[in-house]
Amino acid sequence: MKAKTLKDLLKKGDRIAISNITGREASKVAVSSQKYSNNIIGGWALGKGGETVQTLNGDIPVYATFHELMLISPEEKHPNKIIIYSPPQAVYGEIKEVVEHGKNCVETIFIITEHVAVEVTAKIYKIGKEANIDIIGCNTLGMINVKERMRIGAVGGDSPEEAFKTGSVSIFSNSGNMVNTIASYLKASGMGIAYGVSTGKDLLILTPLKELLKLAEKNKNTKIIMLYIEPGGLYEHEAIKMMKEKGFSKPVVVYIAGKIAEESSITLGHAGSVVEGNYTSATAKMKEFDEYFGIKPFNSDKKYKKTAELKIQLQRGIRINALHDIAKAVHLVVDTLNIGLDFVITKHLNLNPWFVNLKKLTKKLPARLALAPGAIPKTYADQINTLLKNKLGLGLSKQSMKNASRASSNDGVTPRIYGFSLMDLMKKRSFVSSLILYWTGEPPLNEFEERLAEMTLIASLTNGPGTISAQGAKISTSAGNSPNTAIIGTLASMGIVHGGNGKRGAEFLLNLFGNLEIDDPYDSKINIKEIASTYANNFKKIKIAAKEASMEYERIPCLGHPVFKNDPVNYDPREQVIYNFIKENNKTNIFLEFYHHLVVELKNTGAMTKVLAVNVDAAIAGVWLGICWRHLRENRMTIERAKNIPFIAFAIGRAAGGAGEYLDHQDFGTRMDMRVPVSECKALSKPRKL
Repeated sequence: MKAKTLKDLLKKGDRIAISNITGREASKVAVSSQKYSNNIIGGWALGKGGETVQTLNGDIPVYATFHELMLISPEEKHPNKIIIYSPPQAVYGEIKEVVEHGKNCVETIFIITEHVAVEVTAKIYKIGKEANIDIIGCNTLGMINVKERMRIGAVGGDSPEEAFKTGSVSIFSNSGNMVNTIASYLKASGMGIAYGVSTGKDLLILTPLKELLKLAEKNKNTKIIMLYIEPGGLYEHEAIKMMKEKGFSKPVVVYIAGKIAEESSITLGHAGSVVEGNYTSATAKMKEFDEYFGIKPFNSDKKYKKTAELKIQLQRGIRINALHDIAKAVHLVVDTLNIGLDFVITKHLNLNPWFVNLKKLTKKLPARLALAPGAIPKTYADQINTLLKNKLGLGLSKQSMKNASRASSNDGVTPRIYGFSLMDLMKKRSFVSSLILYWTGEPPLNEFEERLAEMTLIASLTNGPGTISAQGAKISTSAGNSPNTAIIGTLASMGIVHGGNGKRGAEFLLNLFGNLEIDDPYDSKINIKEIASTYANNFKKIKIAAKEASMEYERIPCLGHPVFKNDPVNYDPREQVIYNFIKENNKTNIFLEFYHHLVVELKNTGAMTKVLAVNVDAAIAGVWLGICWRHLRENRMTIERAKNIPFIAFAIGRAAGGAGEYLDHQDFGTRMDMRVPVSECKALSKPRKL
């Protein structure tokens, strides 16, 4: 290897370049890495030359190719470390270009890409060796040098400083994410990290474990080595052989995964975790390490006596059977060998439940079991706090529903909907009331909501025989089909454009109002006009920018109608009936009210030339979102259900309307009368001979 010690793989002053830097994962990692290390000088991506990746520490320039990066960037900014994020089929070409144009400056290449073909990896190994360039991977997550605050790749996630504190343990792990996990365990034992390396776990690993161990042995900052190993490959066998022959001088603590998977005849997820031949299974690797250490695996219940024999054994190291034993096992090694802790332990590794909701059980459970909510780690805190603030659609667990239903039941005597007897509903409630129960899990709040829901179903029945869904029913009837097929024809003629607007409208409204902590969707005190004005102004800016760039912009759902469109101020008469009914009851549906303010504000800002009609889909979305709102706020309904219900309401109404078209057409229509005559059909291609 070109590197002589771990520090040579990654150190302060290294200049990093990234392939496929504009890709989703690469760009995300580049942003967090630049924040932590500020060591990325550029990247390249085909067709993206001249673009930049924006970070808190300045923009990272993007070049079309690595060759272009080398030609344009000044010599003092030429990279000496490379990260490859390209797809498997492009990896070899990227490496070849890096070696060809960067052989005078590039020292190390980290290949993040997984599932690179074995024959390709072998070729990469050959050209890397010929150019005297070290290659880590394939399928590495990267590396971290904690003391010098240098990171390459995604080791440590978005906040490396949370898990990684400077110390004297170096971690080598087949799994990149386990580098982070192990660092957290070690932190709880008073030990920090010198280096963390994700070795990768493709079928071929270009820098095997024995080479990394040699680098660690020469590294002064490394006093203990922690290994995370998966089944598959002979790399550990070769490493143990090397340590036996040369007399390895540093203690190794090892965890070997895969014993349970082995007993279940399954493999772990990484491509290289395939057991083939001797020494490659989890059991075989455990046995080899135990023989090398000369001591049984760590037992957390055992009281170890600090004897001369134990000291000799632990100078080689010890194996652990569980990850949660890392802290105690490392502490045993440190204490026995008089290595000394890296820092005083200020926080022990205890259970830290983020969410606790024991309710009445709190008083019944012993204090040691009635845990209080813990602190949410910073990495996840912002996302979780946003979700908790919204309180929409959280906490519904998934399970197998093959022969189960929360919505319906039948014990052989009484069919029920969400526990309510169907017969009682037949006697005491309307069809619409029962429908609301079936869709939301609870009966309507009052007669007002029930009547509104009924109006949306009536409004959905028809908009004349020319509508797409009505045509679907009529065509099916014209072909001589049965009633159910005609209704299917109606439903099959609906989609995102026709019918699905209600779902898009609900999604649009949820995105706008989901963060506003509104408890009552009929609260007239909410300043809806201000919300509409803000949105209209932003929409105008987006529309202007899109037009200047000759790009499409996303339309606002549920505005305008192909029939009701020609007046300076337009209305959909079906929506007006619903809107006026709400007003007549001295109430305000904030969602429908928003739409009415929005069409006016869009005209006032100049984003639209006329006041568009708030169409019936907006009314359906607003009404049903109002009905669903309390269920969303109380976390008894998912957002996806709340978005789907308006579409379903339209579909149910229109399916009934399709049945009406079927009955009418069957009585008065003639067979095949929906067929378009040949004389009215236009051929847009010329006849050709075979």
